[in-house]
Amino acid sequence: MALLSSSGVTKVYKSGEEQFLALDNVSVEIQKGESVAITGKSGSGKSTLMHILALLDRPSSGEVSLNGMPTKSFSDNKLGKARNETFGFVFQQFFLNANETVLENTVLPLEIAGVPLSQRNKLGTELLEELGLGDKVRNKAVDLSGGQKQRVAIARALVNSPQVIFADEPTGNLDSKTGQQVEELLFDLNKNHGITLVCVTHDPEFASKFDRIIEVSDGRIVGRDSTVVPETDLSEIIERSVRDAVSKAVAQAFSENGENK
Repeated sequence: MALLSSSGVTKVYKSGEEQFLALDNVSVEIQKGESVAITGKSGSGKSTLMHILALLDRPSSGEVSLNGMPTKSFSDNKLGKARNETFGFVFQQFFLNANETVLENTVLPLEIAGVPLSQRNKLGTELLEELGLGDKVRNKAVDLSGGQKQRVAIARALVNSPQVIFADEPTGNLDSKTGQQVEELLFDLNKNHGITLVCVTHDPEFASKFDRIIEVSDGRIVGRDSTVVPETDLSEIIERSVRDAVSKAVAQAFSENGENK
């Protein structure tokens, strides 16, 4: 049984009388413990696919299942609970609250889940120490380097012990050395800790390190490789993606949480 799957998923965005078909009858499966890169040109639908697999949005038609359970009938609250308990998210823009501490940013998912303050601070502090940020616990996020901010974002993704980490261009705002360190951390979590890794990327070299590559074009799956595609082939079909519904949805969620405190 697949950990995550979509069956015949279609997503249509509407703007006035105009419609845009972002996904067209897409069926994919993500198995527990694997690493999957989702690639494609800008506007191909790759991030929309991640968005829907991560339960950040509902498809216009079709079904998404989590651990074999169809999610179509889930209420918004049940979707949010499933998302918060099962997934961790890492994005290019970090989405940290600049004026909150590293610890406060890290434990946000636990705060949303209603975990008591003392318990979430204990869990967050232990995790930050494991990620080499033990001396930054009380620092404001605004004072961190880009690499440190992304490590905090990864800590936030891990704090609720997720089954899956979704990453959207996680090294896009980092220099090559720091980006390499973040890549190594993500793959360590996948290979040595069993966390399923699903990543949208435009980077052929990064994509080549995953167990499998799903290529999206014009809202359809055009490649499902059980082994990686050579970099020379990928470079012809991949270009840098722009920010889309996934990033916007997460940014809005963090913003709304901050406003509701």
